[in-house]
Amino acid sequence: MKLAEIKDHMEKSIEATQRSFNTIRTGRANSSLLDRITVDYYGTETPLKSLANVSTPDASTITIQPYDKGSMAQIEKAISLSDIGLTPNNDGQIIRLNIPQLTSDRRKELVKIASKLAEDGKVAIRNIRRDGIDAIRKQEKNHDIPEDEARDLQDQIQKETDKSITKIEQLLAAKEKDILTV
Repeated sequence: MKLAEIKDHMEKSIEATQRSFNTIRTGRANSSLLDRITVDYYGTETPLKSLANVSTPDASTITIQPYDKGSMAQIEKAISLSDIGLTPNNDGQIIRLNIPQLTSDRRKELVKIASKLAEDGKVAIRNIRRDGIDAIRKQEKNHDIPEDEARDLQDQIQKETDKSITKIEQLLAAKEKDILTV
């Protein structure tokens, strides 16, 4: 495993953590809240965004306009069963989700969820580090690279790991601030 490959994997883990943060509700309407929702559409789990136009006409409303009106009931059911905690309102044409203001207890709960997602991201980065260091040790054992070069590579991997974990902590701090801002 090359250092550039390891950096790339760590970047992807940071991006995945950022996408996970985007699915956490902050009291403002954001269409990315619905990113994780899949709908049972004719027996196939399909992402909601593939079945409908999702928009945010104002700060407290998300509208979902299905491309196929026959899928409204399934979309409504998928939203109701999801963990976003919103009740869909269906007028026959459009499904509306009203975003209520968050209570302080709910905000604290969301901060805990964000912390867990950040920890998952950090674990992914540590796993990448472990795999990279194992590959270097294997190369060193097979005498493919000298001992001092192996040590240098391990140090570089550790530095990349530290940078990536710091980046995730910064993203978490920004998300916590966003969640706790009334």
